[in-house]
Amino acid sequence: MYLNQIQIAESFGVEEKIVEDWIRNEGLPHTVDRGRYLFDRVQVADWAAARGLAAQSGFLAPQSPSTATALRLGPLLRAGGIWRGVAPDGVLGVFEKVVRALPGTVPAIQKVLIQRLHAKDGINFAPIGRGLAVPHLSARVALGRECGTLALLLLRDPLTLAQGSPDGAPLTRLFFFIAPSARAHLDILGRICRVLDHGPLPDCLARDSTDAEILAAVDGLDERASAQGGKPR
Repeated sequence: MYLNQIQIAESFGVEEKIVEDWIRNEGLPHTVDRGRYLFDRVQVADWAAARGLAAQSGFLAPQSPSTATALRLGPLLRAGGIWRGVAPDGVLGVFEKVVRALPGTVPAIQKVLIQRLHAKDGINFAPIGRGLAVPHLSARVALGRECGTLALLLLRDPLTLAQGSPDGAPLTRLFFFIAPSARAHLDILGRICRVLDHGPLPDCLARDSTDAEILAAVDGLDERASAQGGKPR
């Protein structure tokens, strides 16, 4: 799984220029594709461990029992919904609808979130390959424990992004989420990227499965995570 520079910076909680300093001065493993840096997740994790950078989060975090039990993607996906046949120019409109249905929020908070959606660089699309991307608000928010949501957008036509995707595959499936806190943002981001890296969920999406089959696959991932970490909190 390849990560981009923004994802590496988010995982370590540093600015992007720090990542560039690590490349120049610390030998951070990377490759250059069409003028941008890409990073192999395993190589970066090994590099970080060798330098004592073990407090990893987000994309690089190992899935600990506490993380596994705290994050249940099934309820989040039911809150945000599965949206089929979305046109590329209708993606932002769907994001707005997901925000307006965000559990535990009032219209004033929803208005602020929608303004952030429309702000310049307000959304990081985080393409992860195989036609998948994980768009999310660039700015962190603190909303409360019950305010998370996750939506799956199945696009009618590919979405074109300036940064492209790691493997060049056209983007046709988006997992858009809003987390209740900054810490939960990184945890959910990492969890989504891990479950999309391999296993039943990407296979399910590749088969163009029904909503019920997709939700069942996500529920199965939640159950396995809970079994590994104890009872869900």
